[in-house]
Amino acid sequence: MELPPPKVTRTEAEWRAQLSPAEYEVLRRAGTERPWSGEYVESSTAGAYHCRACGAELFRSEAKFDSHCGWPSFYQPTSADNVIVRTDSSHGMSRTEVLCGSCHSHLGHVFHGEGYSTPTDDRYCINSVSLTLHPLDG
Repeated sequence: MELPPPKVTRTEAEWRAQLSPAEYEVLRRAGTERPWSGEYVESSTAGAYHCRACGAELFRSEAKFDSHCGWPSFYQPTSADNVIVRTDSSHGMSRTEVLCGSCHSHLGHVFHGEGYSTPTDDRYCINSVSLTLHPLDG
């Protein structure tokens, strides 16, 4: 699948300067953080989750649920065009990769039909290091 042009562009040198090594590995090289190691796995703070690379809003806390998989899980993005999904055939399996709709950074994967009692039956399994939580003002 050919991706639409990203709204936010930087050179690889600029991405490396902006992101920590762990952020760069996941966001720009499609890495995966270890399960249960991310800061948002068990977070229940109300707010919006934004792309750590470009700041675009991706998910809301209302769509976050505990899937017991070791990564933050959401049943839908805030808007369909906030993310891009594409087939990922790496590591000898077929999955659906989730990218930021603005800068095309790797966020994680989405799985459908796993039997979760959510409105969409989707599980957007997202790396914490790909996200920044903006809490709601109290």
